[in-house]
Amino acid sequence: MPFSKALAYILVATALIAAGPTTAQLSPTFYDARCPNLSSIVEDVVRQALLTDARAGAKLIRFHFHDCFVNGCDGSVLLIDSVEDNIDSEQNAAGNQGIQGENIVNDIKTAVENACPNLVSCADILAIASNSAVVLAGGRGWEVQLGRRDSREANRSGAVSNLPSPFEPLANLTVKFANVGLNSTDLVALSGAHTFGRSRCIFFSRRLTNFSGSGLPDPTLEAAYRETLIEACPAGGDNNRINLDPTTPDEFDKNYFTNLQANRGLLTSDQVLFSTDGADTIEIVNRFAASQEAFFDGFGASMIKMGNIRPLTGTDGEIRLTCTRVNPLPAVADM
Repeated sequence: MPFSKALAYILVATALIAAGPTTAQLSPTFYDARCPNLSSIVEDVVRQALLTDARAGAKLIRFHFHDCFVNGCDGSVLLIDSVEDNIDSEQNAAGNQGIQGENIVNDIKTAVENACPNLVSCADILAIASNSAVVLAGGRGWEVQLGRRDSREANRSGAVSNLPSPFEPLANLTVKFANVGLNSTDLVALSGAHTFGRSRCIFFSRRLTNFSGSGLPDPTLEAAYRETLIEACPAGGDNNRINLDPTTPDEFDKNYFTNLQANRGLLTSDQVLFSTDGADTIEIVNRFAASQEAFFDGFGASMIKMGNIRPLTGTDGEIRLTCTRVNPLPAVADM
């Protein structure tokens, strides 16, 4: 064997070992033989949802993010309260307040089950649907890694402590991302998902007039944009929904980052990426603002990395028949 080819084999093997068993157990071809049209089935349902709900893509990708940050990417965020199954839903946690889109996930699951019964996990559906959401909004897809299984439990307390908050400073966000193996580049790239979707006024209204109890607006909020937000969020309007990206609200592009450069990030957790003195995230924001290709490259790489957080594989967990409920346990015969 030529030295160059032997060296290439060694490098690939070394990379797989360094990546650890979690990465190696997932594969983009996991369903190819048994459900070859899986990606198309998912994308078709997402496309249909977008016809009547411009926020459908953002809802799906938020589910995937919030799933992976709590116990890993195991579909636990989809489970609803059940006394019978001892489920205290993660959706009850403050960080999941107002999370939506489970109806879309259920529609995807139904379509997938009709074509490929008892095969595809809800955790994998979230990963595939997130890719479809980005592509259908004009972004670039990535090679989705597959083979996750679904958990039989939820972790509400983990959702309370692990999910990033829209009110947090950069230091807190950095720690929460580091706790799941993600770095500053991942933090900035994944925050770029706020290039589409909406947020309720309650999650940023304190920036408008009484930031951190100062009685003054957030100094990192551009004045004209602040006035626009005040009009959009009148007294009693906490549940009004505002575009996360005021420039191209339904497109997946780099404008999220140019907005940050102009102090037009909607949430505190957005603007701190650019406005925290001395932060390493500033250079990353500038790089993504300057090049949409750089953002797409970074986002895809970080989505793959996030999707590899502690998945259940092999015989662990289950393939849920319904994404909101664990499967019934088999009956035990009387002795």
